[in-house]
Order: sequence, then structure tokens, then C-alpha cells
Amino acid sequence: MGADNQDVHDLAALRHDYAAGGLDEADLAADPVTMFQRWFADARAGGLREPNAMVVSTVSSDLRPSSRTVLLKGIGPDGFRFFTNLGSRKGAELATNHHCALLFPWHDLERQVRVEGTATLISRDDVGAYFASRPRGSQLGAWASSQSQQVADRAALESSYDEAERRFPDEVPVPEGWGGYLVRPDVVEFWQGRTGRLHDRLVYRRTADAGWNITRLAP
Repeated sequence: MGADNQDVHDLAALRHDYAAGGLDEADLAADPVTMFQRWFADARAGGLREPNAMVVSTVSSDLRPSSRTVLLKGIGPDGFRFFTNLGSRKGAELATNHHCALLFPWHDLERQVRVEGTATLISRDDVGAYFASRPRGSQLGAWASSQSQQVADRAALESSYDEAERRFPDEVPVPEGWGGYLVRPDVVEFWQGRTGRLHDRLVYRRTADAGWNITRLAP
């Protein structure tokens, strides 16, 4: 058996029986944001590294999906917030297709949360307030990096950073092409691993009257 086939065999044998708990309809909050906040509190209490790390998936104008990990930086009744370079690939794709998906993969808790919704730009005032809270190095990095654009080499990137540091010896302003998004959820799924692969999947779907309908899906 070749090395490649051996790797495939090893992957096929990898499995874990989930037995940390279950999720019943009676456990759910009335709305998905409140339920998410409960689970997020569990993730923080469980000592997960960067529990606010989430996968953001977007789709281009020619229907090619792409995904990347970013950090959740706000959650409220209106939805989920994150910040980024608006000229990045995700920014360009959200400009033409506002629909996106979020995934919180909390493996250590045998849980995941899936979100489907639409993204809108956050106000410049809110962007400025968040940018001011960032470490200086991150602020300078926002100026140094034209995210998702081709760069000659590492030295060119570091040179751009050094230039930003010289340009802004004191306060660092918000780059014009840097901003944030609010993802308004339409569908939120809470997934809890169970034994025998009979996982719990409970889904909130937004209704026409701005309420929520809850259904269970087969795993």
C-alpha cells in the first residue's frame, strides 16, 4: 500500500464518540442570540483558546465560495460583528453578495454553531471606536497590509509596516479601506455531539414577523 493510501486509511480510522451531553428543545432560549451568548459563556468558561474565532464563508459573483477564520468582535440583538480590510477578498465578495455564513467550531465542547445571514457595513463611528481599542501594532498592520493583494515578499510587507510606523508616530487613524460588518442572522443552528453519531441539531429560522421558528434536523 502506498504512502498516500496509508494516509487515507489512517484518516478513515480517526473517530471520536461524542458523549459530553445533549441538547433538547426545552434547553433553548427564545431567540438564537441569547442562546449563542449562553454557549459562548460555556466556551469561555471551558478555557477554549479564542472562543470568538469563527469561519466566515462568502461567495463571489461567479459563485465560487471561500472561507477564512476571523474573530467575532461583537454580539447583540441585531447580530454578529467583525472587522476587516474592506478591499480583501471577503470584502469584495460581500460587496456584491451580502449573503454569508459563520461557523463557530468549538470542538473541545463537542459543539458547533452555524449562522446564515446577510452582512451590512458598520457605521464609521463604530469602526473608529473599535479601531482605537486595538493594540498599536494591529493598527499599524492595518495600514501596512493591502489584504488579499499579492505582495513581492516578506521584506516588502515589513517595509510597508516600517513606513506606517514612521508616518504615524503618535495616534494611528483608521484607514479609509478598513471597516466592519454586522451579520444579521436568518438561520442559526446549534449542534451538539451525541453518541452513535445521533447528534442534536436544533435550528432557529427567522419568520416573517421577526420571530423565530425552531426545528430539529436529522444528523
